[in-house]
Amino acid sequence: MGWSMKKALLLAVAFLCWGSSVLAGDEIAVSAQEQQSVSVTIYNKNLALIKDRRAITLPQGVHTLAFREVSAQIKPETALMHGRDLAVLEQNFEYDLLTPQSLLRKYVGREVTMSRRHPSTGEEHSVQAKVLSAGDGVVLQVGNRIETEVSGRLIYPDVPATLRDRPTLTMQVESLSEGARDVELSYLTGGLSWQADYVAQLNATDDRLNLSGWVTLTNESGARYPQARLQLVAGDVNVVQRAMEPRAMRMEAMAPAPKAMAEESMFEYHLYTLGRPTTIGESQKKQVALLQAEAVECRKEFLLKGQEYYFSAQAGEIGRKMKVGVFVELKNDKESGLGQPIPGGVVRVYKKDGSGFLQFVGEDKVGHTPEKELIRLHLGDAFDVTADKYQSDFKKLKGTGVTGNVFESEYVIQLKNAKKEQVTVKVQEPIPGDWEILRESMQHVKESSHIASWMVAVPPLESATLTYRVRVKD
Repeated sequence: MGWSMKKALLLAVAFLCWGSSVLAGDEIAVSAQEQQSVSVTIYNKNLALIKDRRAITLPQGVHTLAFREVSAQIKPETALMHGRDLAVLEQNFEYDLLTPQSLLRKYVGREVTMSRRHPSTGEEHSVQAKVLSAGDGVVLQVGNRIETEVSGRLIYPDVPATLRDRPTLTMQVESLSEGARDVELSYLTGGLSWQADYVAQLNATDDRLNLSGWVTLTNESGARYPQARLQLVAGDVNVVQRAMEPRAMRMEAMAPAPKAMAEESMFEYHLYTLGRPTTIGESQKKQVALLQAEAVECRKEFLLKGQEYYFSAQAGEIGRKMKVGVFVELKNDKESGLGQPIPGGVVRVYKKDGSGFLQFVGEDKVGHTPEKELIRLHLGDAFDVTADKYQSDFKKLKGTGVTGNVFESEYVIQLKNAKKEQVTVKVQEPIPGDWEILRESMQHVKESSHIASWMVAVPPLESATLTYRVRVKD
């Protein structure tokens, strides 16, 4: 035998001996009782970062650590453990949990004891049965018979080592020294999500509101996080694996938030930190205070918005008793009483009635809103403000094809106000192509290259009429 072959054989024997020493190490359970602290950072896309610090005592050598009570939706490839004088050699996520069905599956091909009780005497009788199948139902061999139903209790001699009562992350580690030390396990997990919910209360004149922000946490990760340091990240963090959207939860009017979460910029996102530890229970929805703002300036707007289609075609009557939208708009700045990054969520708006009771007046969803940007809420349609609209004239001045056409048309919009106070309605028309207002009953504003708008004051219990003529080139 040549030297190179001898060397390869020696290396192989050494490797097998080293491998057997790794496998021979006893498993050391690291349960939640050894937990020193836990931090939970939750992102918008059903994603969270867990940092779990636990105290362990290890002898020197190679051992298997079993981290119990980790998230059932852990992403094992993201797990990272830090500890003094520790090197991680291998890790496995044990997610085959102990259930009656999983236990039965593990015993396929093995014998169990089936205990039966006599229906008349109540005497219990036990027989040996071999599990043949545990797929769709169970197939048992009892003596020379094949039975497809369990007519009693199944008694197992033991629980297979591969079944765990809780999700467990096992790690083969090499300890370079013996003694007590703290280790920190960090990992990404699904099953944790958050969303912002806001409650706004309008004043009597609809020009100011009180705003309370709440965070709704949803924990479906299969683990509990006691006295956790909670942080939330607002922003669209890119993840390769497609994530599920968190489920929405409706909230009624709530008491004012007692204390806001601290906010700071972090990379291209915003980080919100709760100033106290909180326990996030398993299978739990939890609400924590996010922000509180009093007497924020706002503006109510009535909006009648048109369509593009009738500027290049004969339309006649466009609509009767058309709905006029109701919006509330506020600027997210300190001058208005707000002025902080607002995570996206649902804003529910309330107002007191004549008897002083709060009534729900509408809700809208807003996206992440940085400071100094507008927050615009569509609360519904006005009941007492309607519109009739028709095309009073239409001409095609030029063109026979798809492009190069010139149209001229005239419109009459009658706004009706059944309220006892004057309202101002914004009429907004999205006009396509190259357009020019030829004449109008009141001055328009060119909001953009394809939007013209008019502010029409409508007296109480009366109506007001807007007319305009436009030429469009496509």
